[in-house]
Amino acid sequence: MAKIQAIRGMNDVLPAQTPIWQYFERTVRNLVQSYGYQEIRLPIVEQTELFKRSIGEVTDIVEKEMYTFEDRNGDSLTLRPEGTAGCVRAVEEHGMLHNQTQKLWYAGPMFRHERPQKGRYRQFHQIGVETFGLLGPDIDAELIIMSARLWEHLGISEYVSLQINSLGSSEARRVYREALVGYLEGHVEQLDEDSRRRLSSNPLRILDSKDPQTQQILQDAPNFEDYLDEESRVHFSGLRALLDANGIRYEVNPRLVRGLDYYGKTVFEWVTDQLGAQGTVCAGGRYDGLVEQLGGKSTPAVGFAMGIERLILLLESTEKVPETVSNNVDVFVVAAGDGVQAVAFQLAEQLRRSREGMKVLVNNGGGSFKSQFKKADKSGARVAVILGENELNNGVVVVKPLRMGAEQREVKFDAMIHAVHESL
Repeated sequence: MAKIQAIRGMNDVLPAQTPIWQYFERTVRNLVQSYGYQEIRLPIVEQTELFKRSIGEVTDIVEKEMYTFEDRNGDSLTLRPEGTAGCVRAVEEHGMLHNQTQKLWYAGPMFRHERPQKGRYRQFHQIGVETFGLLGPDIDAELIIMSARLWEHLGISEYVSLQINSLGSSEARRVYREALVGYLEGHVEQLDEDSRRRLSSNPLRILDSKDPQTQQILQDAPNFEDYLDEESRVHFSGLRALLDANGIRYEVNPRLVRGLDYYGKTVFEWVTDQLGAQGTVCAGGRYDGLVEQLGGKSTPAVGFAMGIERLILLLESTEKVPETVSNNVDVFVVAAGDGVQAVAFQLAEQLRRSREGMKVLVNNGGGSFKSQFKKADKSGARVAVILGENELNNGVVVVKPLRMGAEQREVKFDAMIHAVHESL
């Protein structure tokens, strides 16, 4: 009988890998909470209509990438391809926007049926940050500054760079879209296949094409900045002033667009050249019209999302994972002999209670002292606490450092905790 394997593009995160995930998630959580953001936990399944109305029916995500199915009631449901739409649905449904501002963050799996490649999967994980009820460029700047601080904490600032742009108002985008389509229709035969398809459905995405010939054609395309409305100009200028005042380096990229229809005004991306062609590790922007688009009252909003797999890949490829990030235990309790195991459990519990987070492993399954020391070495433990029949009868243990040249020593039970702490 053939073995059942994981679905292509949906990967297991094994015990050897989880410590870096925990380190990354802990770092992000501590940072966003220090800025006053609160966690919200959202379902991974939503009504399909939510994504059609928010992302846009003519986007690649809705047209080709969503995991959509009918449940037993005949309702069309979709595994979430991104987090913003579900967050908007939640805050509106629970009355969190009435005369209130919200600063929220979430983490979890997203799903898109696209070609799996390095750092990009069909089930992938994101951390998202969303804010509601704040209109000015100051909150846009706060999000960008906060993400810049994250790169500092992770030690990867030198490997990422910031690109920003303004997509203006919906009216400005409509006028520019007409001008862009008019220009590109004169070059339609030279456009790549995806761009020709987008010309009638989502022409702004053509600006983001990676095809060299299409990019060459775009050199003479209308400049979006010439179509920007005054309010958006002032907003973008205010954002740039705040970033400059806080020492955040950036590049204004007039062709930066986002793949989702709901963005307007500020958009930004953090990109890297360390991961090949797919270089975006964090991206976001304003979506002031989305709450109203989904049935609520007009509410200013801005947020961003970062791909966990891609950032972990960046940490690993740049060797920025701290040495302390591992599954190694601190103390391995080696116990052999009659009546020893129960006392070994008691000593291990005392050690765990003596210091929060201390990792203590007690040998299970019996075995000789020699075989247990092999297990202790394999576990990466820094200290062994040794208990045999002689030690038990004398009320002592042997504390043996395993990773340094210090001598082992015999201590009374009540001195064990102090001796272990000294040896760590």
